[in-house]
Amino acid sequence: MPIVAQSTETTDWVSRFADEVIAESERRAPGKPVVVASGLSPSGPIHLGNLREVMTPHLVADEVRRRGHRVRHLISWDDYDRYRKVPAGIAGVDETWAEHIGKPLTSVPAPNGSSHPNWAEHFKAAMIASLAELGVEFDGISQTEQYTTGVYREQVLHAMRHRRDIDAILAQYRTKKAPAKKSQKPVDEAELEAAEGSGAAAEDDGSSGSAGYFPYKPYCGNCEKDLTTVTAYDDDSTELTYACTACGFSETVRLSEFNRGKLVWKVDWPMRWAYEGVIFEPSGVDHSSPGSSFQVGGQIVGIFGGEQPIGPMYAFVGISGMAKMSSSKGGVPTPADALQIMEPQLLRWLYARRRPNQSFKIAFDQEIQRLYDEWDRLDAKVADGSALPADAAAHSRAVRTAAGELPRTPRPLPYRTLASVADITAGHEDQALRILSELDPADPLGALAEARPRYDKAEAWINTHVPADQRTIVRDEPDAELLKSLDEQGRASLRLLLDGLADHWSLDGLTHLVYGVPKVQAGFSADATPKELPPEIKTAQRSFFALLYHLLVGRDTGPRLPTLLLAVGQERVRTLLGE
Repeated sequence: MPIVAQSTETTDWVSRFADEVIAESERRAPGKPVVVASGLSPSGPIHLGNLREVMTPHLVADEVRRRGHRVRHLISWDDYDRYRKVPAGIAGVDETWAEHIGKPLTSVPAPNGSSHPNWAEHFKAAMIASLAELGVEFDGISQTEQYTTGVYREQVLHAMRHRRDIDAILAQYRTKKAPAKKSQKPVDEAELEAAEGSGAAAEDDGSSGSAGYFPYKPYCGNCEKDLTTVTAYDDDSTELTYACTACGFSETVRLSEFNRGKLVWKVDWPMRWAYEGVIFEPSGVDHSSPGSSFQVGGQIVGIFGGEQPIGPMYAFVGISGMAKMSSSKGGVPTPADALQIMEPQLLRWLYARRRPNQSFKIAFDQEIQRLYDEWDRLDAKVADGSALPADAAAHSRAVRTAAGELPRTPRPLPYRTLASVADITAGHEDQALRILSELDPADPLGALAEARPRYDKAEAWINTHVPADQRTIVRDEPDAELLKSLDEQGRASLRLLLDGLADHWSLDGLTHLVYGVPKVQAGFSADATPKELPPEIKTAQRSFFALLYHLLVGRDTGPRLPTLLLAVGQERVRTLLGE
């Protein structure tokens, strides 16, 4: 089975795949464009796990394109799949949608309030918009359109003529499933949904009743559902008779003229590989286990005169902060959800830096601040030439495609700083600009636009993912009782801070000041390094920080103190600290 070996070396995995894909394409189809493929089912919100189905071939296709080769990245929209279940948590959808189970996704009404003509188009639209923002270039193929206009007619008739050969291959894998292993840890329902995929992997491989095996499933001419059974077929005339178990309808049609049905999944997928000449297509865990679609397809594709694509199995994409998000949204987050709080470059980087067989998490909680810090450090290393080759390659794939560089924030200030400012200013842009312009007096921010879109992403994260009880509200009046209770050391620490405010009013200056006060009180220089200081200084710093947080925001913790002080402003800081 032609699955690309996935090395554990720290080399750039995209380049290695591109090497093999180019060589394989030249062997199979010399002189023709390299074809890579993805398949997405718009059966509901297309989530961040599904995005790996697109990003893996996109990154490889883009590398091939950078090398001067013609490439087609096909995204097959499996919108002619059956509607399997009513997804939870989708606005405008209730259990009445259950009456549509069994119909093609393009025959199901869109959720209430949608501007789109049907269920499939509603969910495709959101993904298409996200892919545009991510710089993903692709050719979309609607499977509804392919089947209902007769594009696959010859392939369908060919599959019916060779149904016994197909059945013989499938029979090798029709065994009872082993009992499911007990999970070592509780699994969040939303995580299960993220790992589930489209559901096609578990689809029936076709009927094998008294009339024999048929790899084709008609949609009923009366109720439109696929709860049908083929009861007779004649190869010469192509007359096909089916009966619907849902409504009792039955009819005989001529398959050479009939366009209301499709091949079962395990036959449909390899048929498309051969029809499109696909060289590279990854597959999720649900399609890659023994006896599943990818393995079986590798044998069935030969019946259609094709070869199985090179294709790595890709691992699970998790979410940091999943439980909070799934409880509020009723499902796993989508690329649009991620792009609301992070720039496209960061999201692309998360997929580019890990090999497909490595799982990783996308942060929707406080971890997003650490991820952005890591990204900014890499950005700086790339700029000064100190980044490792594999890291530099992942960075390059994140910030640009073969078509050019993605739009970026002109002045990429630290995400955690922007989030703190957005938190404290609560939508007041003039206040946000005032604070941000004071971060670096030597090079002040001239307009908020210079910090966008990163500032907007950080503000969206604060507004949508930080609970109300963790938001920062600056005191209106000094805490007179706390100020009165301070001992001499406490009052002296505040005096040292207040005396230094004017001379240190910048992000770096205030950082030096707040960390330096406990050092000076203990008899050390404010410039003393941690190695020169006893362990007690860290304890003193923590106590000093807690005092400042209580006096400024009434809590033990809050945004980074230098950012908080800048946000509050000198006059108000002096008032709240009792001057």
